[in-house]
Amino acid sequence: MNILIIDDEPSIIETLRPVLASIGHEVIAANDGAQALRAIESAALDLVLLDLGLPDTDGCDLIAPIKMTAKSSLIVISARHLEKDKVRALDLGADDYVDKPFGLGELLARIRVIERRRAEITGSQVKRYASDELVVDLATREVILMDEPIHLSPKEFALFELLVRNSGQVVTQRQMMIAGWASPIVDGQYLRSYMAMLREKLEADPSDPELILTEPGVGYRLARVLEPEA
Repeated sequence: MNILIIDDEPSIIETLRPVLASIGHEVIAANDGAQALRAIESAALDLVLLDLGLPDTDGCDLIAPIKMTAKSSLIVISARHLEKDKVRALDLGADDYVDKPFGLGELLARIRVIERRRAEITGSQVKRYASDELVVDLATREVILMDEPIHLSPKEFALFELLVRNSGQVVTQRQMMIAGWASPIVDGQYLRSYMAMLREKLEADPSDPELILTEPGVGYRLARVLEPEA
């Protein structure tokens, strides 16, 4: 992929550039918002890694231009750990959010998720996703866990489908509410109740979930990365 790193910390760029280049990505960098805007207007980008704490602008103000102009995927990499900052960035269109300091392995895993999603979009419409223990067929609305079929209600499946399509990535409560109720203005208790019912059906221990994880104050994440199948 063609990747743009927007960060005013030289150490971040110096660390990421050679690693990403070594696995086949083309990498360019910008140190501030002005450089970033020039880059997104002149380069064909697949992915942007965006720091929010830039010297000349709030990184959140760059999310809309990046998504509209470059039409690229976007991972926020930021030292802002407040829930409101994460929710704002994700609701503005960021595909994922990674806290600084981050592990290089985790970031590369998040990038691989983005890469698979982009390949899926440009290829045929995928209707089936699978991992070693979980298979989800969107066309037939079948869920098979450890070789056992799991029955989900239409609402449960709508919520789970959104997590499946974004496996490995955080999905905001707002996105979940739109998927389940076609509105972002829903009593949060409804969403929590349905997520509890999903965990009852899909988790070995619903009180200690390992599949459907809560991102406190932000939303949920499907911990298993499901591979799209043709």
